[in-house]
Amino acid sequence: METRKIGPLSVSAIGLGCMGMAGTAGQAAMYGPVDRTEAIATIHHALDIGINFFDTAEVYGPFANELLLAEALADRRSQAVIATKFGFNIADGRVVGVNSQPGHIRVVCDAALQRLNTDVIDLFYQHRVDPAVPIEDVMGTLADLVKQGKIRAIGLSECSAATLRRACAVYPVAALQSEWSLWEREVETEIALTARELGVTFVPFSPLGRGFLTGSVPRAEALPEGDYRKHDPRYQGANYDANMAAVAVVQAVAAAHAASPAQVAIAWLLAKGSDVVPIPGCKRRSTLIDTAGAAALHLAPADIARLDTALPHTAGDRYGSKAAMAMTRL
Repeated sequence: METRKIGPLSVSAIGLGCMGMAGTAGQAAMYGPVDRTEAIATIHHALDIGINFFDTAEVYGPFANELLLAEALADRRSQAVIATKFGFNIADGRVVGVNSQPGHIRVVCDAALQRLNTDVIDLFYQHRVDPAVPIEDVMGTLADLVKQGKIRAIGLSECSAATLRRACAVYPVAALQSEWSLWEREVETEIALTARELGVTFVPFSPLGRGFLTGSVPRAEALPEGDYRKHDPRYQGANYDANMAAVAVVQAVAAAHAASPAQVAIAWLLAKGSDVVPIPGCKRRSTLIDTAGAAALHLAPADIARLDTALPHTAGDRYGSKAAMAMTRL
């Protein structure tokens, strides 16, 4: 598979988002039941087909996802580039606020090193901006962790263009992770452009709209309790129907290329530039094999243009929770 650069790191053009393998705090099966054995086999198969970039976080589980990844990579750590994240207060298995105080960052880093059973974290992200801590203080702390050899590169997640500029003025930011897909394109107006200007690789999470763009996930009303998407406004009622118009276009382009809708949606992102590294979430080998096929799919300019205009305005808010929305673009 083609490789791309994230700061000093060489990563596969498509990474593997591991969150679904353990869920997030308080939602262990947020995208359906998880088979631990199959999840580990999926990580192994990713390495076998050239995917070396694995994305996790302390809040996934919490902590369980890092432990799972460490188990899966026990004999293959040298083949993998691991990204994990800090930035939350976690109590009794749930998030109780953000926290990027310098002392807390150091504690989380040491704990993550232990859970991941590694002597260095390849990419360490601030998961969400903490309004109470200047980004300059956060970056200074992370720069010190680089000097100590505990982390190799620094990332930010879901920050604003202004925060990214301030951060890069202190120390190079290797990656910016934020949601970007055919149904979530807000970052294109300023944030992605700023990242490119500053030489920051963009890492889109949820490149398939939490599965929506595959056309295989039913509307919210038909999903079981416990599935995160049951409360996603974009999956509900009339919003679902309106957003399916984009899926129809993706499916048409896929049919023309004898590809899957997932491959088309990810290939669209890959075509946005060599400084874009999407991380579709997979917890089964079958899904991984399908999404990895996007790396070999080359869309024509006409395909890109058609997809660009497939969904001018996504119906429904990005998150169903005001608290979740309040932690983005700061």
